[in-house]
Amino acid sequence: MKKYILICLLSTFFSQSTFSDSFTYNSYNNHGVIGLINMPTARFYNESSYGVILYHGDPDQKITLTSSPYDWLEASFFYANIKDKPYCKVFSDPVCAQDYKDKGFNFKIKLKDEGKLPALAIGINDIAGTGLYGSEYIVASYGIKNIDFHFGLGWGKLNGSDFSFENPFGKISKEFFNRPPEIDGGGQFEASRYFSGEKASPFFGISYAPNDRYLIKFEHDSTLTPGQIGYELPAQSYSFGIDFNLTKNFTIGISNERGNSTTVRFSYKNNPKVSKPRYIYKQPKHNDDDTEYVKFIRNLNQNGIGVDRILETSDQIGIQLSQFVHPNLDIIDEIIRKATYDAGLKKPIKKDIRIVDLKAKTEYSTSFEKNAKLIYQRQAKKKFKTKTNLALRPFLASREEFFKGALMLENNTEYSILDNFFFSSNLKYSLIDNFDDLKYPPVDTYPAQVRSDVKDYLKNFDNGLFIGRAQLDYHLSPRENHHIMLSAGILEEMFNGAGFEYLYFKQESNYAIGIEIFDVQKRDYEMRFGTLDYRNTTGHINFYYRNYNYLPFDAKISYGEYLAGDEGITIDLSRSFPNGTKFGIFASFTDVSSDQYGEGGFDKGIYFNVPVFGNLINYSWRPLTKDPGAKLIRKNSLHDLLVKFRPIN
Repeated sequence: MKKYILICLLSTFFSQSTFSDSFTYNSYNNHGVIGLINMPTARFYNESSYGVILYHGDPDQKITLTSSPYDWLEASFFYANIKDKPYCKVFSDPVCAQDYKDKGFNFKIKLKDEGKLPALAIGINDIAGTGLYGSEYIVASYGIKNIDFHFGLGWGKLNGSDFSFENPFGKISKEFFNRPPEIDGGGQFEASRYFSGEKASPFFGISYAPNDRYLIKFEHDSTLTPGQIGYELPAQSYSFGIDFNLTKNFTIGISNERGNSTTVRFSYKNNPKVSKPRYIYKQPKHNDDDTEYVKFIRNLNQNGIGVDRILETSDQIGIQLSQFVHPNLDIIDEIIRKATYDAGLKKPIKKDIRIVDLKAKTEYSTSFEKNAKLIYQRQAKKKFKTKTNLALRPFLASREEFFKGALMLENNTEYSILDNFFFSSNLKYSLIDNFDDLKYPPVDTYPAQVRSDVKDYLKNFDNGLFIGRAQLDYHLSPRENHHIMLSAGILEEMFNGAGFEYLYFKQESNYAIGIEIFDVQKRDYEMRFGTLDYRNTTGHINFYYRNYNYLPFDAKISYGEYLAGDEGITIDLSRSFPNGTKFGIFASFTDVSSDQYGEGGFDKGIYFNVPVFGNLINYSWRPLTKDPGAKLIRKNSLHDLLVKFRPIN
């Protein structure tokens, strides 16, 4: 009997836990990291997941945007307000009469999944910021049924435990015992800071889920107090809290931190791979006398695919497509297969997918077109498409206030003059915003002011309807694998202009190369039809690479002249998903020196697009808005159009 009980206990201990990377039974902590209250855990969400976390504590408040580009990587950036900490040291400067603002990046990497041994992860908070939240950790997690156990070791701002001991990395090198001070101004990487210091602190915690609505958290909180942030000295070394799942996506958390502070956290999280259902084929009604091809065309139209041409030979059928609503080639193939079977067609189907008459993916040759019989030709029609939705326009890191933003109505309209000739516009109207009191000018405007005057544009958002874009685009593929786009008009909020892009894009290849050249003039701050004096010709050579192997990613490397006249290179790395979610990072290095650039040293940032609420979350964020490294914000690039229906990496 005792032996049987022992076997049952061991099997329970080593069984698959309820918590193991569960989307339901894990939540973000105060710093936007999947964890407990302040402490991280070794839990992760599925790739393509993302979250928005709002934290209100004392003395700091935070907005954090978190993404999971891979199952093993969690990355986030935060923007914090710290009460009663001076914004700057020159007290005669009116900008200093406010609370301190801080920003930075966090990341966490999975080292192993949970099995017989715990899951293991390593992470760094505030990796390239001021270091006010700078901390590093190694953490393990193990779940038994609805209880999850966590144990870790913290450095930096996670090194405030009474149980701290000598830094174990000091046995590797004595340099690990020396932790450099925080960086004045931030924006720089300093590898010598990471996992360093005379001591390291253990932390541990438990999370318990009585059901899928509640998550109870308890932790030994090793946060360094008071530190430069100014936390109160702890009344105890433990924190506890409860998270309540309002829905599967929205969570509210209430915590008592270290016995002297009650805090609130609001989180939105989404796992698009789970939340977006698979497309369901729609079965149209047919007449008894309909031909096979009439049925085939109707089947495709009913399921969001427009047919331009149908060609037939003795052994196969070719269809040319250019109108579809599906962003996934797998869905298009599935619909065509079902539509073919339902129509009674016996011959194999070959596709020629066109995007604005550019050949995106062709499965039959020009000789097939010459020898085939034309079965169907769609009559060219001028088409008008328009869509209006809500859009959120945040402006973070202003020197005036913690958060500036606008909730807008945004209208996007497209009129197709020809199959490859379009007029498109973007109109905006601010419903509510708080941009009126933006008043502090930028510190650095070298070599020319092209982006740092963004506040002058934002202040006019409440002056009625304004134009975000109004342009003409002409596309053509004069030869196989060679593509051209000509554009002219109001190209973005800050610039008018005209120019062209050329791209060499081989259909089955994972690389492409091209050039773009635009003559641009700066728009005035009313954002209608007026212009300012500044004008320049900007151009870049672009190289694109898509990796489909173990570490899938998209890379774009550009070299050329930027809007402000500086020259250099931009490196952009991103990850895309079939549901339209995209996460990316970028950095630009130009002939503007670090001293000339000012705080931050060089242009860098992250961006993400998640298709929810009419693309409400579509944002590119830089730690600072500077002029060097600034590029034209174009509606489309040829590469973006042509890879739209390629297999997603």
